[in-house]
Amino acid sequence: MAHGTIRYWAAAKAAAGVAEEPYDADTLAAALDGVRARHPGDLVRVLQRSSFLIDGDPVGTRGHETVRLAEGGTVEVLPPFAGG
Repeated sequence: MAHGTIRYWAAAKAAAGVAEEPYDADTLAAALDGVRARHPGDLVRVLQRSSFLIDGDPVGTRGHETVRLAEGGTVEVLPPFAGG
């Protein structure tokens, strides 16, 4: 099992109540299952609309169960940003 850091940005950070926290998971799907268990409220809804970076690389449309996490890696949760 890989150990790393999940970083939350913008609305995800507000919903989680923390800027980052550790993960213990082999795949993005497993890491997100852990996040949902720890933060069952608003963050679950934010995750549904978010995109993810794994060690700086976008996940895109890949199935989260197929995205492997590295030891010491970083998952970044990027909710939709208002822009202009």
